[in-house]
Amino acid sequence: MTILPKLVEELKSGFSPIPVIDISDPESKQALVKACEDFGFFKVINHGVPSELVSVLEHEAVKFFSLPTSYKNQVTGYPFGYGNGKIGRNGDVGWVEYLLMNVNLDIGSDPFLPGLLNNRETIRNAVLEYTTSVRKMTCDVLEMITDGLGIKPRNTLSKLVSDQNSDSKFRLNHYPPCPLIHENIDGACNNVIIGFGEHTDPQILSVLRSNNTSGFQINLTNGSWISVPSDPSSFFFNVCDSLQVLTNGRFKSVKHRVLTNSMKSRFSMIYFAGPPLTQRISPLTCLMNNEDESLYEEFTWSEYKSSAYNSRLSDNRLQPFERKLFPLND
Repeated sequence: MTILPKLVEELKSGFSPIPVIDISDPESKQALVKACEDFGFFKVINHGVPSELVSVLEHEAVKFFSLPTSYKNQVTGYPFGYGNGKIGRNGDVGWVEYLLMNVNLDIGSDPFLPGLLNNRETIRNAVLEYTTSVRKMTCDVLEMITDGLGIKPRNTLSKLVSDQNSDSKFRLNHYPPCPLIHENIDGACNNVIIGFGEHTDPQILSVLRSNNTSGFQINLTNGSWISVPSDPSSFFFNVCDSLQVLTNGRFKSVKHRVLTNSMKSRFSMIYFAGPPLTQRISPLTCLMNNEDESLYEEFTWSEYKSSAYNSRLSDNRLQPFERKLFPLND
């Protein structure tokens, strides 16, 4: 948990525009590419994910997080399962409790929820149905991106997520009301409590949906933070580290964080679309004039995942994989 009084004035400055993409319109492909280049982040509407899937899963999430801590603590199986306050294993903390799950396609009908949750069929089915639908939406978005970039074949990116061995994760977050936030009579906050510290996601894309409580922020290229207005009916996409590499830095992996609220709980659900563990990741040759332009060394998703999970949240996780470029001699 981090208290940041200096953020108060920044928060009062209001919201900045976020790219809104209608993915039911095939002509949105160029807008998608521009959003990935300029923000590394965008909001998706007309997405085709049934609202009832979202409602059922949010209901189950609220029920789970309302259970006694003694019960939730039994839902373990590192790295999956329940966590409270501690984020990862390298000293990061936040005002958050969460449930991290494996939603790989290759699990079939086998249990994919840890511990006691295997006996909770309602939440298990809700997660399965939700992630199936969101995975399809994610693949649709990736194919629109490849269209916008002029990449052939169209499934160059989406196949990494739809592959039977894709390494995908799903996380439910609960940010309880934080009594450590002090408010003035006019409702203005005197300090800010970090719910989830600033970081980028290591996968290809991450897909966020939250309830109507704000708190999510993204970092712009000029270094400033902007708050993202909540919209429970829409989805928000983050460009992740692997997609930054695949596009040779053309798309930017967006740094983001969550701030807490003094009065209301924030519930969010995030689908992390990752490639198979053995997938080799390097800049796509069709986006470069020659291989000497590559900004990154090739690595497997397993190698990068291991490196990322052994770092702190705010670390530049791609730095160890950046290619050492030397100026040409005259």
